[in-house]
Amino acid sequence: MHSAVFLIEFGAIILGLGLLGRLAGRFSFSPIPLYLLAGLAFGKGGLLPLGASEEFVAIGAEIGVILLLLMLGLEYTASDLVSNLKTQYPAGLVDFALNALPGAAAALLLGWGPVAAVVLAGVTWISSSGVIAKVLGDLGRLGNRETPVILSILVLEDLAMAVYLPIITALLAGVGLAAGSATLAIALGVAGAVLFVAVRYGRLISRFVSSDDPEKLLLVVLGLTLLVAGVAQQLQVSAAVGAFLVGIALSGEVAEGAHALLSPLRDLFAAVFFVFFGLHTDPASIPPVILPALALAVVTALTKIATGYWAARRAGIGVKGRWRAGGTLVARGEFSIVIAGLAVTAGVQPQLGPFATAYVLVLVVIGPLTARFTEPIAAAVARRRSPAPEGVAELGGGRVTGRGVGATPADSVTGAAPGSPTTADGAGAAPGPRGAHDPNGAHDPHGGSAADETDGVDSAADVDSAPGRV
Repeated sequence: MHSAVFLIEFGAIILGLGLLGRLAGRFSFSPIPLYLLAGLAFGKGGLLPLGASEEFVAIGAEIGVILLLLMLGLEYTASDLVSNLKTQYPAGLVDFALNALPGAAAALLLGWGPVAAVVLAGVTWISSSGVIAKVLGDLGRLGNRETPVILSILVLEDLAMAVYLPIITALLAGVGLAAGSATLAIALGVAGAVLFVAVRYGRLISRFVSSDDPEKLLLVVLGLTLLVAGVAQQLQVSAAVGAFLVGIALSGEVAEGAHALLSPLRDLFAAVFFVFFGLHTDPASIPPVILPALALAVVTALTKIATGYWAARRAGIGVKGRWRAGGTLVARGEFSIVIAGLAVTAGVQPQLGPFATAYVLVLVVIGPLTARFTEPIAAAVARRRSPAPEGVAELGGGRVTGRGVGATPADSVTGAAPGSPTTADGAGAAPGPRGAHDPNGAHDPHGGSAADETDGVDSAADVDSAPGRV
C-alpha cells in the first residue's frame, strides 16, 4: 500500500511539473517560479502536504544539484576557464562588490549573524545561468556582441562557486578555523589538480570515457559523476563542486554526447530540486519577509544592471548593448536556491529559506522583463533628457552624419576599448567556454542583432563564436 501511495504522489508531482513547464513555455517565461510555488502548495503548511514520497524527492533533489553543476562544467574547457580568469577578473570583482555585499549587509541588518550574511551574499551574488540562457535564446541575442560579456561574468561566478561552496559548507558545519582552512585548501587543491589534468590529459580522459553506444556513455559519465561527488562530500568538499570538476575534465565529442544524453535527466531532477526547496518552506513564513526580500530584490536588480553596463563598456560595446547586458544579468534562480538550501538543511536561520524563496520568485519573474525592456526604457529616458540634433544619429561610441562614421581610430572599427581583449568576431571578451548553440538553429534577425546595428557594431552571425555558458 505504501508503494502504491508513493507511485501516486511521485507520478502526480512529475505530471504537475510537466504541465507547469508547458504553461511557462506558452507564455515564454522561466518555469522555476511555478516549480517553487508547487512545492509551497504541497509542502508543510500547504494545500495538500505530501508524505510517502518526501524521502525520495529529497534524494532526487540532491541528484538535481549534482546534475546542474555537471552540465555547467560540460560547457567549459579548462583552457577557457584559465583565459577568463586572466582577462575578465575585473568584471568579476565588480560583480562581487556590487551584488554580494548588499546581501551580506541585509542579513546583518536583519540580525541574522555573520554565517547567514555569508549565505545571503551568495544568494544575491550569483545570477541564474538557466534563466539567462533561455532569455538570450528567446530574444535572439546569442550572437550579439554583448553576449560574450554576459557569459564571461557568468563563467567567473561559476569559478567563484568552486571556492565559495567549500567555505559555506565549512561554516554551516560549524567547524573551527583550522578545519575550515583545511577544507578550503583541499577544495582548492582538488580544483587545481583537476584543471591541470584537464589541460594536459583532457583528451586521454575523454578517450577513456568515450563510447559509441549512448547507453554505455550515459552510465559511465553519470556513475563517475556520482562517485566523485560522493568522495568530495566525504572530504568535506561540496558534492556539487566535485560534479562541476568532472564536467570540466570532459571535452570534445564526449562532452557534447554527455550533454545531449544528460539534459533530460538534468531537467527532471532540477525541477524536483526546486519542488523540494518549496516543500520545506512554510507558505505562512513568507509574508513576514516579503517586504525586505522585495527591497533587496530591487537593490540587487539595479546593481546587476550596473555590473553588466560597466563590463560591457569596458569591452567597448555600444550604449544599447551595455543596457541589454545589464538587464539580462538580473535573474537569480537555481544557484541562489542551492546556496539557501544548504543553509536551510543546516538550520542556520529559520527565516532564511522563506526569504530566499521570496527573493528568487521576484527576480526570476522580473529578470526576463529587465532583459527585454531595460534598453528601450534607457533609450527613451535618454531621448527625453538630451534629444539628438536633427540629421545626426548617435551610434555606439561614434557619430554618423551623411558621410558616415565620424570616429575612425582603429579601436572604434571593432568597437573595442583600447587595450581590451577581442575575439575573432571583434567582441570584447576573452574566449569563454564551449560555444553557445541556438536551439532553433538560426539567429533571429528581429532580435538583438537588429538593435546591435543601431549601436554601430556588427553582431556575430556565428552563434558558436559567442563564448560563455548556456
